[in-house]
Amino acid sequence: MKILNKLVALSLILITVKITTAQTFDGYALYNLQNSNTTYLIDKNGAIAHSWTCALTGNYTVHLKENGNLVRGGNYGSNQLSAPAVSGIIQEFDASANLVWEYIYSTSTVVSHHDFCVLPNGNVILTAYEVKTGNELVAAGYSGGSSSDKWPTHFIELQPDGAGGATIIWEWHMWDHLVQDFDNTKANFGVVANSPELMDINAVSGGGGGGGPGGPSGDWFHVNGLDYNPTLDQLVFTSRYASEFYIIDHSTTTAQAASSTGGLSGMGGDFLYRWGNPPNYGSATPQIIPSAVHDPRWIKAGRPNAGYIEFFNNNGGGGSTSTVDAINPPLSGYNYTSLATPATFDWRHTALAYSSGQSAHDRMSNGNTFVNVSNQYMYEVDANGSMIWQYSAGPSKAFRFECDYPGVIALLGNDPCGLATEIKEFTDANISIYPNPSKGIFNVVGLSIEMNSFSVDVYDVYGKQVLQTKNTNVINLSDFDNGVYIIHLVNENGVTIVKKVSLIK
Repeated sequence: MKILNKLVALSLILITVKITTAQTFDGYALYNLQNSNTTYLIDKNGAIAHSWTCALTGNYTVHLKENGNLVRGGNYGSNQLSAPAVSGIIQEFDASANLVWEYIYSTSTVVSHHDFCVLPNGNVILTAYEVKTGNELVAAGYSGGSSSDKWPTHFIELQPDGAGGATIIWEWHMWDHLVQDFDNTKANFGVVANSPELMDINAVSGGGGGGGPGGPSGDWFHVNGLDYNPTLDQLVFTSRYASEFYIIDHSTTTAQAASSTGGLSGMGGDFLYRWGNPPNYGSATPQIIPSAVHDPRWIKAGRPNAGYIEFFNNNGGGGSTSTVDAINPPLSGYNYTSLATPATFDWRHTALAYSSGQSAHDRMSNGNTFVNVSNQYMYEVDANGSMIWQYSAGPSKAFRFECDYPGVIALLGNDPCGLATEIKEFTDANISIYPNPSKGIFNVVGLSIEMNSFSVDVYDVYGKQVLQTKNTNVINLSDFDNGVYIIHLVNENGVTIVKKVSLIK
């Protein structure tokens, strides 16, 4: 074991970090190589800021909670079902890698796999397979016969019980939301083109008895990514084989989730919105996502294109060119007005490397885009597409955290990026900002003629820009929280004067 640990340490030293411009990657990245026992939190230089070494190897994804704990899908050793990225167990660990709670979801008929998401209340939603026999498929209107089983997707929500385990408190099953126009003597018969809120049982062949990346399995839709929107109380998930993403209502009860009524949307567990492959629901509109798709996520509030749904489009550019795409869904209240909009992506980043599977991404507060290309590397580009950071490890999924994320602060302290101590105040004898401290209004005096045309950029101590304005001698921070702020006065030639002020209400 000591030799193995030395080899792991050596391999980490050999992983390279590249910072290519003056703009820095302030923050951290979290990842766990598939089938590795250790999760790493790395800083902008690639140094390991924190790590968790666990008894089980990891299967696909990890999550850093706001309290600094790690939630992690593991490879359960007694899984009876085998398919892509099967897990069978979910675990939470504290900062010292002590087990807080775990839940095994693995039998002869169900098993968790791929992705999960952690809700603000600490509950966890798992993606899972459930076995449906050939006879059940035929009875439901499946046209492919009864020779093999298939494993449709379902989700379970786990609530930790405080005693080392968890309880299932909510479920959603794809099996409850099917339609078919193949056999009017079987269940789910209807008009597919009139039922986009349902999944055509015959639209996706999936892995069946032997296809798909995982070899012989019943992997049907290959759902591989999951995200939660706390404002809407909705889930979005991606299907590799269907080349689509779907939105469902999480505000339902389990009974409502099995029906077509109830919840904030009034649609129960039916699809509220879907995008990427209109022929799946009988539309003549061409397929938009050409093949595999991974890692859907709502862009967070306060970031460029907030509310858009962003996803990794594995062959979005064609010719083995991956893209990170985003669309602005036609939201109206808790529902969506049209499946026909948008007709194409609203925003696109062409990835710097190609992957046929997995992968991840995120939009940052400053407009940068973080991309993890599985089996390649992870990187960040600025709003102009210029690379500013690169790290040569390409896990299944990686996650980017800014300096003010509570989980990072819980692990590393109140100034995890060292920004407050690195601030260098360039002074100009003729320029002052008063009063300082202030309750909100700061006045700038003494600007020279060279600063007649200038921008005012205000940053918090974590390096996040909170305000930008131009050609003003009055800076109003009344709407912001108490603390230290850094003011950059930048003229049209790029000359920057930096002042540090304190806001105390």
